Amino acid sequence: MATSRTPAPPLGRPRAFDAEEALTRALRLFWQKGYEGTSMADLTEAMGINKPSLYAAFGNKEDLFRKALERYGEGSACFIGEALTAPTARGVVEKFLVGAAEQLTNPENPRGCLVVQGALSCATSSDPVRQELVERRKGYEKAIAKRFQKAKAEGDLPASANAADLARYVAAVHQGMAVQATSGATRQELKRVAQVVLDGWPSK
Repeated sequence: MATSRTPAPPLGRPRAFDAEEALTRALRLFWQKGYEGTSMADLTEAMGINKPSLYAAFGNKEDLFRKALERYGEGSACFIGEALTAPTARGVVEKFLVGAAEQLTNPENPRGCLVVQGALSCATSSDPVRQELVERRKGYEKAIAKRFQKAKAEGDLPASANAADLARYVAAVHQGMAVQATSGATRQELKRVAQVVLDGWPSK
């Protein structure tokens, strides 16, 4: 005679949405509207989920934004790391600024740079986010300065060159390009800006 078996406890209810796709949609929204300009209602509508599901999968709005930043750094902003591998300082600048011109005007993405756009008009309550974006901008500037210092040691840059000042200059040009891109500057216009920097690049 068959014995009755106690039914196994039900498994956790599977998510009714694709978390990766939802994060991509959140990234695009933050990119378009900035952190402060993006509401939770905007996010739930764009991601196709309700608030409890959003909190369960991603945490609060700040947590979600940080995850979106990571996705951005690994994807659209990967040209920054690639530029640092160029064999010369001038090559670094060329790959960085030309790559930026292409990324900033990619028709498949929102215009501009998430790290620049994200903190526009941040309120005091959003200061941790603003500071995170500041640190990320400082981070790539420091990485470029370190690469330029190496170029000086190798004789690729003049001994009189100031690596930190050059890196700050290049970062400022990039951030200006990002703002211009949101105002409608074309890819070719931004590439011409990059060429102006390259034409005046210090050489031995």
